[in-house]
Amino acid sequence: MPETLRTYLVGGAVRDALLGYPVHERDWVVVGATPEEMLRRGFQQVGKDFPVFLHPQTKDEYALARTERKQGHGYSGFAVDCDPGVTLEEDLRRRDLTINAMAQDREDHIIDPYGGRQDLADKLLRHVSEAFVEDPLRVLRTARFAARYAHLGFTVADETSALMTEIVSRGELEYLPAERIWVEIERALGERNPEVFITVLRDCGALRVLLPEVDALFGVPQTTTHHPEIDTGVHTLMVLQQAARLSPATDVRFAALLHDLGKGLTPESAWPRHIGHEHRGLPLVREVCKRLRTPNQHRDLALHVCEYHLLAHRALELRGKTLLKLLNATGALRQPERFHAFLLACEADARGRAGKEEQGYPQARYLQRALTLARSVTATPFLAQGLSGKALGQAITAEQTHLLDALRSSGET
Repeated sequence: MPETLRTYLVGGAVRDALLGYPVHERDWVVVGATPEEMLRRGFQQVGKDFPVFLHPQTKDEYALARTERKQGHGYSGFAVDCDPGVTLEEDLRRRDLTINAMAQDREDHIIDPYGGRQDLADKLLRHVSEAFVEDPLRVLRTARFAARYAHLGFTVADETSALMTEIVSRGELEYLPAERIWVEIERALGERNPEVFITVLRDCGALRVLLPEVDALFGVPQTTTHHPEIDTGVHTLMVLQQAARLSPATDVRFAALLHDLGKGLTPESAWPRHIGHEHRGLPLVREVCKRLRTPNQHRDLALHVCEYHLLAHRALELRGKTLLKLLNATGALRQPERFHAFLLACEADARGRAGKEEQGYPQARYLQRALTLARSVTATPFLAQGLSGKALGQAITAEQTHLLDALRSSGET
């Protein structure tokens, strides 16, 4: 790279290297250049709102140094200035958190005008400047970083939390597109402690705006017999934490987050019992998924877990007919791999209770055995008997039910 082109490694690559994390992506800032100069050097322009280019060999992203000025609502209401006179410090100043506002030059010197290195040492997520409030997406990003680094002891700085609350009170979150909200939620679900994401959002009032159905669970009591933790919101956080322990899949974690939404609709006069909550929760799950425009895979699993998690917990006592109903309703016979995801979310629910975090979940092994038996029944022997149509279907169902009843009688777990 010619020396006249001043480039700096920025953002997450610098942060994670200082934390000792592996660096997978490298983003660069170019100071003092124009789009025309970048194109002459063989870079490929990919940015629409502001000039971002791909390196001709490495395909790393190179963005021209820029400043931003708020001129509307939401995260896209900005006027962008990419003048060659924009300095590196000015570019770093527009970033969200100090730990993301460091750069590294070609000689590996760290440029840190806003104290990011000290905040790494202090384990603080702190905003760079008061301009933090101009982008509501930063509320979700900060909560996501809290979920990523919670195991290292990182917390959100009080003054940053106050600005997040201010963004929420201004109504700025309502201008965020559903697609951007979902991107941040799914990324957060993939972090090491996704329950921290929910907690941080709740602390600043954002959960009430983004996921009011989840927010409504806090303060709703449950029976101490099954839920020593009592509070449904606390239970939901514990289930999400267990789901993160059991699976990296975001659809499993999303289903865990939404599995008890129906308890938020239980009349207070019925507390602490929640009879029928698994059915009351279905319209709420559908509403969340519609509002956030979630992938069908996430929606379908969340619906199955919401409706059938209690049935899965009772698996060892179910008659063959009911077991088969569960397998059919969850699509297990057609997509056995999806049934495994369903069982992981159910296991997370069973373990997401005070004092139950390390307990076993024999229901999963039992239901997998039931699925294997049910799928072992084929049409071939019945076709040989001359059966077809409705009679063929009834014969297959009868044989499956017989095998599942035998499984129950055997006492196998």
